[in-house]
Amino acid sequence: MRHALALSPHLDDAAFSCGGTLARLAGAGWTLRVATAFTASVPEPRGFALACQLDKGLGPEVDYMALRRAEDAAAAAALGAEAVWMSFREAPHRGYESAPALFAGPRPEDAIADALAPALADLLATLRPDLILAPQAIGGHVDHIQLVLALDRLAPTVPVLWWRDFPYVARGAAPREPHRDRMAGLDGVDVALTEGESRAKLRSCGAYASQLGFQFGGPDGLDRALSASGGIEGFRADPAHSATCRNWLKALGT
Repeated sequence: MRHALALSPHLDDAAFSCGGTLARLAGAGWTLRVATAFTASVPEPRGFALACQLDKGLGPEVDYMALRRAEDAAAAAALGAEAVWMSFREAPHRGYESAPALFAGPRPEDAIADALAPALADLLATLRPDLILAPQAIGGHVDHIQLVLALDRLAPTVPVLWWRDFPYVARGAAPREPHRDRMAGLDGVDVALTEGESRAKLRSCGAYASQLGFQFGGPDGLDRALSASGGIEGFRADPAHSATCRNWLKALGT
């Protein structure tokens, strides 16, 4: 039995970006875990961190991350996966005080990758995945950037499929790509989803109810956004592993 591990910055990124591929792996009997890095609850959030839940209709008394972890458990179950939650704080709790700041690159004092890299190393040593899925950080969100930096420090020897971060890839013709040079030498690997895989992805993404209005204008907007992607999930992979990944995913999809 093979094991796939998706490394998600936030509680929704993996499902939004590669949920159909994850459903394919799980449906073929792979053990599947989705480990999310930035999931820690922070008591009495203030400032921009508090605004990030108020703008979703959630009062200050709500444990926003506990609510999101519950959504994530349901989303993972819809894909046939197990959710794993790491205990790092999201960027608004690390000194990023506005939405523009989240997309302006890592702050010099934000050393979260220094803590995240050894935690990822421990996770990989424990789970020993045959395949890792991770973000390219398209869109330029600082938490996505830091996850790529942390994973790159480990130089995994198993195949890594770097996903195109959705919905950022659908917002404009030229989204930020802070790791463009890092990804440019990798091969493209596209996965054409079956109808069943697309339905599983939609169910999984729909479990993130707190995010749908903010990200897509509601469930119908999510459905339209996913449909507009044409049922394709795109990745990059090291040339040494890309043929193996293509063969795995093609065989599993037949």
